[in-house]
Amino acid sequence: MITLQKHKNDVWEIKINRPEKANSLSSSMLEELLSIFDKAAEARGVVLTGQGTTFSAGADLNEVKSGLAISPIWEKLSEKIAKLNCITIAALNGTVAGGAFGMILACDIRICVSKARFLYPVMKMGFLPQPSDPNRLIRLIGPSRAKLMLVAGEKIDADTAYRFGLVDEIVEDEELINRAHTLLSASLSANQNHVSSIKKLLS
Repeated sequence: MITLQKHKNDVWEIKINRPEKANSLSSSMLEELLSIFDKAAEARGVVLTGQGTTFSAGADLNEVKSGLAISPIWEKLSEKIAKLNCITIAALNGTVAGGAFGMILACDIRICVSKARFLYPVMKMGFLPQPSDPNRLIRLIGPSRAKLMLVAGEKIDADTAYRFGLVDEIVEDEELINRAHTLLSASLSANQNHVSSIKKLLS
């Protein structure tokens, strides 16, 4: 339920494809994502998106009771994404919730459609966020707004996410993937060592 499209320019388009379950992530899907991102060192750019009207609802609720919500695989996946040498873009086709936050925070750039909503209800669910998520969130939106989301459990819309700095652009639904590929174009024509070096300077 994860689809991978490798384009001729070595851009990898990775799609969470379980729209009938709001693209919630099972343990097998997380393992598949981990495997794909492990191999993505050969990609020159990555676009991460979802099928349908939701990017991802986070952990599959059927597996939460068996410990999926606190599995270390979420953090492993985020670290794999963050350490890629190429530019990574989260093209958010809809709502992002819970554990799915780690993936988008680890990406270099986040763009979304106007109907996207963002919530990370760890306080309500009785879980801690992934270890690297609070610092990444703080770097993007600041400590007070991070508390608004993680402690107060606020659900924010696309305009608020843009105002906070959580997303970099809001685009029309039909332009989402094209815009992601356009944002990769400069890095595709550059020396990949140069791209990697600039990423390290900015991290």
